Amino acid sequence: MVTANHSDSRPSWHVVVPIKDTREGKSRLAPAGVRRTRLSRAIADDTLSAVVEAVEAEHVWLVTSDAGLSWDWAGAGVHVVPDPGHGLNAAITAGLSHVPADVPRAALLGDLPSLLAVDVVTALQAGGRVAEWFVPDLDGSGTVLRGGHAFVPQFGPGSAEAHARQGALRLELDLPRLRRDVDDPDSLAAAVRLGVGSATSAVLGLTSSERAVRADG
Repeated sequence: MVTANHSDSRPSWHVVVPIKDTREGKSRLAPAGVRRTRLSRAIADDTLSAVVEAVEAEHVWLVTSDAGLSWDWAGAGVHVVPDPGHGLNAAITAGLSHVPADVPRAALLGDLPSLLAVDVVTALQAGGRVAEWFVPDLDGSGTVLRGGHAFVPQFGPGSAEAHARQGALRLELDLPRLRRDVDDPDSLAAAVRLGVGSATSAVLGLTSSERAVRADG
C-alpha cells in the first residue's frame, strides 16, 4: 500500500472530493454503451479508493448527496459532508469548511478512474513545497487538483487560469492518470488506455489483458 509521508514536520494533507449524485452525474457518458448510473458510481469508487490509500480514510472528506455512496464510504472511515446543492465550487467550499484549520488541504475532482495512490502522493508532495498550487487537467485549461492552506475553489471552465490569478503555482506534473478526468466518451476511452480501476473495469467489462495496462502502470 502506498501511503503519504507522515515522517516529516508538515501536517498531513486532508483531501476534499466532491461527487455529484451518481443518479444524475455524467450524462454525457450515456453513449458509452453501459448504464450511466453504474459507471458514475464505479468512477467515484475508483477515485476514492486511490485517495484513501494515499492519505488514509480519516483525511478524506467526501461531499455528496448520493445516499449509497455516503453510506458505503462513511463505513470505510471517510468523512461525509452533505452537498449543499449549489454547484461544484459550493460543494468543495462546504467540504473545506470541515477540514481542521491548521492542516494543508486539497480539493480533488471525483471523476478520475485511472488514478493511483502514488499519483496522489506525488502531487501532494510536489504541492507541499509551495504555499498555493494546482494541477491542471490534460487539456491544460481545467483543474483536477487544487491545494494550499486557504483558498477559494474556482473549478469549472477556465479554472486553470482562474486559480493562477489567485497566485497559485501551476504544477505541470507528468501524472497523466491524475490529470485524466472523465466527462464524455472520448475522455473515458483515453482513461481506459491509461488503465482504469477495478470498479470501472468491471462495469465496462474489460478483458484481463486490458486491465493489465493498469497493473503495468
